[in-house]
Amino acid sequence: MLEAITKSIVIVIVTLTGCATMTWVERKIVARTQARYGPNRTGPFGLLQPLADALKLLFKEELIPARADRILFILAPIVAVTPPLLLLGVVPLGATVNAGGTQVALSLTDINVAVIYVCAIASLSVYGVILAGWASNNPYASLGGLRSTAQMLSFQLPQALAVVGVLLLSGSMSLNDIVLRQLATLQIDGKDVGVWFIFLQPVAGLVFLLTALVETDRAPFDPFQDDHALIASYHTEYSGVKFALFFVARYVKMIAISALGVTLFFGGWLPPFANLLGGLWERIGGFSWLSPLWFGGKVLALLVIMVWLRAALSRLSSDRLVSWGWKVLLPLSLLNIVVTAGLMVLL
Repeated sequence: MLEAITKSIVIVIVTLTGCATMTWVERKIVARTQARYGPNRTGPFGLLQPLADALKLLFKEELIPARADRILFILAPIVAVTPPLLLLGVVPLGATVNAGGTQVALSLTDINVAVIYVCAIASLSVYGVILAGWASNNPYASLGGLRSTAQMLSFQLPQALAVVGVLLLSGSMSLNDIVLRQLATLQIDGKDVGVWFIFLQPVAGLVFLLTALVETDRAPFDPFQDDHALIASYHTEYSGVKFALFFVARYVKMIAISALGVTLFFGGWLPPFANLLGGLWERIGGFSWLSPLWFGGKVLALLVIMVWLRAALSRLSSDRLVSWGWKVLLPLSLLNIVVTAGLMVLL
């Protein structure tokens, strides 16, 4: 019990710290892309800017509309931030390490139906969005909540189907088993060769990453939160700490979906060329204490790509985005399942 509580606290602290860091990284990357400096006044290189933002929101006046549903209005941001934190509970953050003679797994838990758990928990984030819009008793917030919900539902199904290809190759729903399967994916001349699933399932990986951008409401895939058209969408009436929770929820979701994508398609905590270097990684600890660094580096790479796409691309229109999800990504993910299953039977 103590070990589980300790791991939970560490995961929450690391994730929230990562959220604060990502706000600084995003501002810097976008600023450099647009030939600006970005944060550079608060602390060295602007590193204390996330702390300044947090303090500002912490002391900002809390407002609740007179005709709002107070219980649901307060509950909505909590519902929004909780599911992505729960997702990180089943993601293997590293290999099992030896700590003082005790084998410690660098994950909160490993369940044999983790993929089903992930799909179930991820779908709960929709409720935070729709509750925030409806509880505000604001027609613009309600409209923004409904449109954001339509967007999320349009891309959750292709995202879930994209994972099926990985399940077919791994033969397991345990995320730890999926990582280890990428250590011995193929047999060449009687030797196990590890191949990341992104190379065996490029279509599924592309669909997953594209849907992840939409699921996290990342520009340019966030037309339902276009400030020029819908003010601030479903969180129009929120301020102070409650608004901060929605802000944090978006970045926690970015981290959680990136961690899940790394686990499914990019070898998780495995180092590159894990079993092609004659045991090099084992000798230098690449499978133990260095494994969280490999995992964190891959997650950071995906987060930077998300930020770069925001800076590089213009926002899509809402009708095109939803149509693209149903008419392109859904058939593509179904076709990938059929082709993958067919090749496995033939080969």
